[in-house]
Amino acid sequence: MKRRQFIKAAGIGLAASAIAKPAIAQSSPEISWRCTSSFPKSLDTTYGGAEIMSKMVADLTDNKFKIQVFAAGEIVPGLQALDAASNGTVEMAHTVSYYYVGKDPTFAIAASVPFGLNARQQHAWLYQGGGNEAFNEFFKKFNVYALPLGNTGTQMGGWFRKEIKTVADLTGLKFRIGGIAGQVLQKLGVVPQQLAGGDIYPALEKGTIDAAEWIGPYDDEKLGFAKVAPYYYYPGWWEGGPSLHGFISLAKWNALPKSYQTALIAACQYATTWMQARYDSQNPAALKRLVAAGAQLRPFSPEIMDACLKATNELWAEISGKNADFKKMIEAMIAFRNDQYLWWQVAEFTYDSFMIRTRPKG
Repeated sequence: MKRRQFIKAAGIGLAASAIAKPAIAQSSPEISWRCTSSFPKSLDTTYGGAEIMSKMVADLTDNKFKIQVFAAGEIVPGLQALDAASNGTVEMAHTVSYYYVGKDPTFAIAASVPFGLNARQQHAWLYQGGGNEAFNEFFKKFNVYALPLGNTGTQMGGWFRKEIKTVADLTGLKFRIGGIAGQVLQKLGVVPQQLAGGDIYPALEKGTIDAAEWIGPYDDEKLGFAKVAPYYYYPGWWEGGPSLHGFISLAKWNALPKSYQTALIAACQYATTWMQARYDSQNPAALKRLVAAGAQLRPFSPEIMDACLKATNELWAEISGKNADFKKMIEAMIAFRNDQYLWWQVAEFTYDSFMIRTRPKG
């Protein structure tokens, strides 16, 4: 009797294990994705953010979910990364949404717009202020789902072959600047040029452009801009805290097991923190080296800043009058910005201003 009970119990156990193993396998399938970047490998922080994300996804899933990152040009050119994810050429793209304002100016707001949010405020809006959810409703139109995947912090205003002291000095200036900021500067006589990172130096060197902005001291030093354009302006008022994004094919995102979605979300958030921390840690020393090598630091004049803000507000009104998505998102961003700076002037700005005034000189 005991022997028959044992055999029966063993049979039940074998049957259960036969059912359980395929169920586990189905919940943790082997998945391989390709992620095309808008950046060259030489820019180890912007490009590196996607690699950090990829490694964490693999670690969190015991190497069951693998994402291979490709530099700009290896699959598609850098400025076609979003299209590659949208049309299914790749499963994922790592890029900046303001590169795609030609499709719809609303793309710019997800990354950064002139006189927008700083990096912490941008994170607060996207993660806690409903920004991610609202943008993903918009991104459905382009067959992608987006996760923030990096932030550079406030950027520099760029490298100029001549000094820019007044608004009049902007007239006819051929300036490499991406997206909607170029439309703002166009109102002030600038001729905006959109070039991928790897194309900027030769254009500056040959004089086919007069000025160029990229990110900040760490990357700018690598790209060698100081050799061909000595005047280094600040701040990059068009990029107070630009978010990079991972754009995922909507069908591929929806097909992912929930645990893999969670792993990808966590990895993107970690990579975002990593990227900004790395820039914050590397920029001071890079700025010192650039100045020591002859870079001439210059602030944009109050006249130029005021004129750019005025042109920005005019552009927002023009676009909002004909684009409901843009109107909705720019109004949400402005409302969030106003509340943030109400708080910022009380604690953050007061503390930072005091510490800047009292820091040791040298």
